[in-house]
Amino acid sequence: MAGLSGCGGSDYTFVRDSGGGTYFKVPAAWHQVDQKSIDAAFLGDPSSATSQVMKERIWTVAYDGHAQPSIDHFFTGGPGGPNEPFAFAIVQTLTEGQKQDVSLNALRTLLNFPVTMTPAELAQKEQEKDYPYKNFELTADDVLEGDNGAKGVRLQFSLRYMGGPLQTFQQTSWVSADGGKLSTFLIRCSATCFQQRQAEFDSIAKSFKVKNNLG
Repeated sequence: MAGLSGCGGSDYTFVRDSGGGTYFKVPAAWHQVDQKSIDAAFLGDPSSATSQVMKERIWTVAYDGHAQPSIDHFFTGGPGGPNEPFAFAIVQTLTEGQKQDVSLNALRTLLNFPVTMTPAELAQKEQEKDYPYKNFELTADDVLEGDNGAKGVRLQFSLRYMGGPLQTFQQTSWVSADGGKLSTFLIRCSATCFQQRQAEFDSIAKSFKVKNNLG
């Protein structure tokens, strides 16, 4: 369930996944993004058999600080408009086969950002005209230990998506103690925005947790 608000007048919207095992908070002023558009972006054609199978194992939600929330703001605050933060969460139940491939590096690359590339590999990608993640710079990579045996990482990095303005991302990812669930929370804003609101975003990211019974 998404959008579980606290007491009246709360400054935050409290959110948990459909299984109740992963939860976090976002400012109440941020708007929930249309779920159908999220599914189309991350799961593909909703009428396809593959998409339907994936939807059974994957839960997603997104919140946008922009007055007109859109999944298109995942990478940018919107052309010609004010830059606002964007938050995205995904919880995935793994198959027995997928459990064998889980590692901290798998958490780092869950959303396909070039976090684990070597400097030489990044330099080569910079030369590719159509490569979407230019000027990539990793500025934080912390290993997390959950009280319930979960393992995680928290990353911060900047990049230019498709030649656009410099954006900063903070990614927090957890794997449950039994390796059965992956939970990831991403916050994005322009590099300037992130610098100005770092403490706020850190607080939101740290609210992203998994319960003792996750997995």
